[in-house]
Amino acid sequence: MSTGSSSSPSNWVTGSYTGNSDGLRITITIFVVIAWYNSIELMVLIFSIFKQYKGIYFWSLLISTAGILPYSIGFFMKFFDLTSAIWVSLTLVTVGWWTMVTGQSFVLYSRLHLVVQNTRVLNFVCCMIIANVFLLHVPTTVLTYAANYEQSYKFLRAYNIMERVQVAGFCAQELIISGIYIWETTRMLKLNPNRDNRNIILQLFMMNLVCILMDIALIAVECANYYIYQTTLKATVYSIKLKIEYGVLNKLIYIAKQSAGRPAEDPYIELSRLSPIANSDATRTTTQSKPRLSSIEDISFRLRSLVASRHCRQDR
Repeated sequence: MSTGSSSSPSNWVTGSYTGNSDGLRITITIFVVIAWYNSIELMVLIFSIFKQYKGIYFWSLLISTAGILPYSIGFFMKFFDLTSAIWVSLTLVTVGWWTMVTGQSFVLYSRLHLVVQNTRVLNFVCCMIIANVFLLHVPTTVLTYAANYEQSYKFLRAYNIMERVQVAGFCAQELIISGIYIWETTRMLKLNPNRDNRNIILQLFMMNLVCILMDIALIAVECANYYIYQTTLKATVYSIKLKIEYGVLNKLIYIAKQSAGRPAEDPYIELSRLSPIANSDATRTTTQSKPRLSSIEDISFRLRSLVASRHCRQDR
């Protein structure tokens, strides 16, 4: 491995960091610690908030959050040379990367079901995510192991190219999904105008915009050949994006309450303080008439009912 001061993929993909920059080591540690903290906090929130541990939204959120830990731990072990077994750190990074990145895409995809009724759009997004597993994950993984075990210029060069391709590819994938979500949410809210809708649209737009800007920042860091920064920063970025996901879900729950004819006192409702949403269908209540807590199924039901009812009114 090259021992130069540059942190480009060609230099540092095949071993630990051998430079003498304490600032770089501190930066790596900060990124990893932030990712660990956010991941652990998110895990606690997931099991505290969801009443039922099922559904693509729950599992994708859980898997993506869990993937942050092995990914960041793997790079921490690799760059600080904490193990002589290369395969350990590489495997941790690979497993964490697959689950963290594709898991995040499935989080966005599962959220699309709440606002998109066009099955063609949903199928397109699902096929895109699955296709990128084979187009981006598989070749990058092969080149990662090849570059570390063979340590030839041919594999290092190939990895350098593929690393940039996969970063740009996954960022583009999330950009497409976020764009569809923003478009459909805006259209849906216009069907039920009230004084809060404009603020909600702006808040949802800003949340997705922040995620998009973080993806662009990752691309910029990668293009600047700061491989070490990019790989460790990625864990922090994905942990922040998953935390933003809770803010987005808060807004969806607020919309669901509005469409149910039950005004929410505070649009900035916290998921941990969800109040019950009564359902007009008696089969969805217990014999003691205890209301259910909001769930992802409730939100989907409310949002779809909202869109359908408004379309019917416009047709009339």
